[in-house]
Amino acid sequence: MNQKKFQKLSVVALIISLLPLVTFIPVLLHITLTDGVRSAWVGVNIFCIFVGLIISVICVKNRDSRNVINIISTTISSFWVLLMGGIVALALFIGFVQ
Repeated sequence: MNQKKFQKLSVVALIISLLPLVTFIPVLLHITLTDGVRSAWVGVNIFCIFVGLIISVICVKNRDSRNVINIISTTISSFWVLLMGGIVALALFIGFVQ
């Protein structure tokens, strides 16, 4: 891939990495979502997190295309993955303790 394609891909990775923040909009507007919408939203967030991480790692892996946007999107996606892992670990721990 040439440099231009990697730049576009890194911007897409950053946007996808930031999409889970859209979850806060209903909270800020005091909107209650149905269970089905919340479940779909969770699925979309998980999908965005992993796709953003994969695209970011692909862009960062190539030394020629490495830039600040790639590093930021990789950091954001890594944060989301760690946060999800912590929530799963906490749920398993609480289930085990009870």
